[in-house]
Amino acid sequence: MQSISVFPARLSSQPDETRRSAWDDGAFTTAYRPATDCVEGEIHSSSHLIMATLKGGARRHEFRTDCGVRYDGPDRPGTISFLPAGCMRTLRLHRVEWRWASIAFQPDLENASVLGSLGPFSASEDMFVLGVLSEFERLDALDGGLDPIWRSCMIDALLAYISKRYAAVLRVATGPTALASWQIRRVNDLIDAQMSGELRIRDLAATCGLSEGHFHRAFRATLGVTPLQHVNARRVEAAKQLLAGTTLSVGVIAFKVGFISASHFARVFRQATGVSPGDYRRTFRVRSAPPGIRSR
Repeated sequence: MQSISVFPARLSSQPDETRRSAWDDGAFTTAYRPATDCVEGEIHSSSHLIMATLKGGARRHEFRTDCGVRYDGPDRPGTISFLPAGCMRTLRLHRVEWRWASIAFQPDLENASVLGSLGPFSASEDMFVLGVLSEFERLDALDGGLDPIWRSCMIDALLAYISKRYAAVLRVATGPTALASWQIRRVNDLIDAQMSGELRIRDLAATCGLSEGHFHRAFRATLGVTPLQHVNARRVEAAKQLLAGTTLSVGVIAFKVGFISASHFARVFRQATGVSPGDYRRTFRVRSAPPGIRSR
């Protein structure tokens, strides 16, 4: 399993004293921002993020998520928030000076499964989460890292607390969140890159930072088709280019675009276009033949 990437923020100015401790399925990040009149930007993660203001704060913190949550008010020590994987937050901070910390979790982490059922939220004061992240920050600064056994125990306690404290009132019940444009681009890039190899739904879901079930529901809600139908549609489009522009046999093209057999390819191609691969190719040969000469 690959480690989680750096904290996924694009901001108008960067904080100071950033420290990061990463492990296979998570990461802890903390930073200090000196007094700044205004900061704006966005946070966009393929992992679940739990964030807390450790010290200082902002006179006014405005944010909205593409999952439908908005906030406009002060930010003080103990203010926490949760951003689920695949959800983007756009923010603006006024008169800010703070130290913040975050813990990121892979969406498929077993004991973080409760996070997948939560929507984004913010709480004005949560002393337990503040205490846990403050201790992470203290020990990381003191020891230059986090003891794996201690870290695992504290993460289990943190996730158990959140499941008790927030899940009952914040469980998402309004259906799947639509995929963001960046997630659709990642899916298409992966399909195109691995078209001739094995494509699995769980790999497409992972590139969006979602569980397989959540990805399937959100994908259909966004594009109106299943992931498999979308994959086959892109395969057919790639096959059209090869049929029109190369002399490769239909069988070779079938395997190049990821079908298990020529017959399977022909069936899917006909369903999508109304003609067989051979008939589709012949239309291009007729169009390109000189006047008065019939294509064989």
